[in-house]
Amino acid sequence: MKASSKPSTRLRQAEPTPMTHRITTQIILFVAALLLFTQHVFAQEVVPEYVLGPGDIVRITVFQNPDLTTEARVSESDVITFPLIGSVKVGGLSVPAAERAIAQQLRSGGFVLQPQVNILPLQIRGNQVAVLGQVNRPGRYPLETLDTRLSDMLATAGGISQTGADEVVLVGERGGQPLRVTVNIPKTFAQGDFSKDLRLEGGDRIYVQRAPMFYIYGEVNRPGAFRLEDAMTVMQGLAMGGGITARGTEKGIQIHRRDSEGKLQVIQPGLSSALQAEDVIYVRESLF
Repeated sequence: MKASSKPSTRLRQAEPTPMTHRITTQIILFVAALLLFTQHVFAQEVVPEYVLGPGDIVRITVFQNPDLTTEARVSESDVITFPLIGSVKVGGLSVPAAERAIAQQLRSGGFVLQPQVNILPLQIRGNQVAVLGQVNRPGRYPLETLDTRLSDMLATAGGISQTGADEVVLVGERGGQPLRVTVNIPKTFAQGDFSKDLRLEGGDRIYVQRAPMFYIYGEVNRPGAFRLEDAMTVMQGLAMGGGITARGTEKGIQIHRRDSEGKLQVIQPGLSSALQAEDVIYVRESLF
């Protein structure tokens, strides 16, 4: 008896088309380009190796030689004293370079055949930054990390004082060339543009200038010196001084201002007039 033939229920797998090959290739190329771009971006942010300097305290260990474990301070002449080999110059060297220098002397002296030296910085004091001017705790501060930024160091110095200006001056050296940058700290944070919040290096100096001031005297409730804010008017200045007393008058307000040549001018301002640095507001007593 002849067997009846049934249609096959097995589905044939679709053959990839040239269009599928093209799309797959484009996806692979896109992913590869994205990976290369990501690597390039991260390469731009590589933190430079820390360079040892005078005042740094390091712990040095040699693998399988615990008797050689040493804590040493880098002297002003850039050297440390290490067992068996004596003085070793490590100042001005990165940590890996200093490790190689010690290992080379241990090997050449025949003390350790294949030394594996490890250096751990305990206190980084060689690379210091001076913070001067209108901050709450001026002084010299060590770079505790390799990625210490301008804002970090200002925070370490207690922040800008009430008499300090918004703009901070950073002076240093980069690649053998002098560096001088002025950074407006409030604007940097308000705009979220941290391109000028630079990474600090040893020897940098930060200076916070005194904020521009104006002065009020006469018939106001709180005469004295006050910080001049951006676009401040006479009315706002009077408010800083607690306002005019009951004996004072708006009609008798004067501003004493020096011109570019230092000559004193007496101005009769309106309440909406703009104040300038070092202006002196005088409120007269009412005659009636």
